[in-house]
Formats: sequence, structure tokens, C-alpha cells
Amino acid sequence: MRLVIQRVKSASVTVENEVISSIGPGILGLVGLHEHDTLEDLEFCRKKLLGAKIWENADCKPWKQSVKQKKYSILLVSQFTLYGTLNNKKNQPDYKQAMKSVPAEELYNHFLNLVRSNYESDKVHNGKFGAMMDVALVNDGPVTLVIESDPQPKPDNEGAKIDNAEKRLNEG
Repeated sequence: MRLVIQRVKSASVTVENEVISSIGPGILGLVGLHEHDTLEDLEFCRKKLLGAKIWENADCKPWKQSVKQKKYSILLVSQFTLYGTLNNKKNQPDYKQAMKSVPAEELYNHFLNLVRSNYESDKVHNGKFGAMMDVALVNDGPVTLVIESDPQPKPDNEGAKIDNAEKRLNEG
């Protein structure tokens, strides 16, 4: 799983000329799911997202407080293109490493619920999975970080057609 987080003064998502989500100060998180991501990857990234100390404290010492400590908002946006590569001669993006749409939507929603259940749910907002979105933001700093788990390939003996993330979701 790959998260690109940006400390923002404000951010919003617009779909078909309608603002569907917006926040004031907080974190804009672009969420990319790798084809081998599991619930463990989601949990790892959730802890890092909520624990990232990217704000100053009351004594103006930088890098001392997290989004939870500041009681700021989070806007999460699914973005499969975070696993795009330009490895071919035509320079066309290749998204082979990105999780397929159906299991990705399930895992993204699970991640969203994980973040909400470990913070104040009304402070966690999201875009619209699979939609063409206009994402607007006012950077604060700017501060941009990448949080990445280490997805492990599926063992061959589990059957190549069964997606590991989907299997784990059905078990839990």
C-alpha cells in the first residue's frame, strides 16, 4: 500500500462539478493499493497516517504533533495511479502492480473504516472511488510524505485467481 500524504490548510474533491467532500486544516491522503496488499498493509499504513508528527506543538517546536493531537481532518482519495510505472519504450503508464478495481474498492473502504474507527469518524472524509475527481488543495509548508508498506506476493499454492486481499476480507 502506498499513501502520499500532504499537510494542507484545506482540500476538497469535486465530481461532476459538485463538491462532494472538503476539509480545513489536516491531511490529504492519496491512497494506492498494490495487487498483493493485505489487511496487515492497511493496518501498517493506518498507524503511520494517524501517528505522523507533521505539525509543530504549542511551543512552536516542529514535527511534534499528529493529526489526532491537533484534532484536524483527513481527506482520503483512492488513486490507483500511485502504482503506475513508465518502464516501456512508449512511455505509456503501466498499472500492472495496482490492485484490480473490485477488490481494491473493498480494501479501500476497509482502510477508510479502519481510519475512522481509530479516530473521530466525522473528521475522516473521502472522495468517490473510481470516479474522475478534481482534487483541490492548499498545501501547508508544503509538507509531503510517502508512507509505504511492503506487500508480499501471494504464495503459488493459494491459486492464482484468488486475490489475497479479497480472501482476507472474507475471512474477517
